[in-house]
Amino acid sequence: MKTNLHIALRAAIDGGLEIMKVYATDFNVELKGDNSPLTIADKNANEVINTYLEKTDIPIISEENKQISYSERKHWNRCWIVDPLDGTKEFVKRNGEFTVNIALVEDGNPVLGVIYVPVDRTLYFSSEDGSRAMKATVEQGDTIEEIVESAAPLSPFEGMNPPVKVVGSRSHLNDDTRAFISGIEENSEVEIVSRGSSLKFCLVAEGNAHIYPRYAPTMEWDTAAGQAICEAAGVKVLQEANREPMRYNKENLLNPYFLVTI
Repeated sequence: MKTNLHIALRAAIDGGLEIMKVYATDFNVELKGDNSPLTIADKNANEVINTYLEKTDIPIISEENKQISYSERKHWNRCWIVDPLDGTKEFVKRNGEFTVNIALVEDGNPVLGVIYVPVDRTLYFSSEDGSRAMKATVEQGDTIEEIVESAAPLSPFEGMNPPVKVVGSRSHLNDDTRAFISGIEENSEVEIVSRGSSLKFCLVAEGNAHIYPRYAPTMEWDTAAGQAICEAAGVKVLQEANREPMRYNKENLLNPYFLVTI
């Protein structure tokens, strides 16, 4: 697991370098079939990340790879789940709130997660044994060993002390999320905190939010790394319908609605 963690960390960092090369240019934006944006940064980062992960001989599910049928995937007991550029809309807006997401999944459970923020070189990751979640700043020339050694543990909130900080957006709440927040407001003051991409998971894991309700579509590559990091920090990522942990490498890679909570 230590080897896989170090490979994932290097893949995320070098994928981030490719993203920043494009970020500094006047890049073009394509639209995929679902009208989500795609840039050359997504493609270049994906190529670099695949180059690293392919060395592990563990199969890869990536947003930018050709999707493999479930008839083949269902036999996998381990796989990587990758979003080479999570938050392409944030990338296009140039607000810095985009990430590289890499997770290792075993028997449907995310056991290792890496989230890298290329703009400020912030790295979130689960420890090799999954017992802690860590945060580090990547300096030029740092080795992976130095990065891991310099990392500090994440500390989520220990209770729902008011104001309850809910990850969301006052201007873009759907009815289900609005109803969820209204339920909390019956007993406590609520403060809305907002962040793009998988950084929403990091807000809860590092004690900058109490809860993140997600009542809108996401895919497995949007959430697997964040869930691994949250669970390593002691934060739960639960399906809204049955309050069971989220599962991965499903037949349908679309996630159910979920809740990230201390």
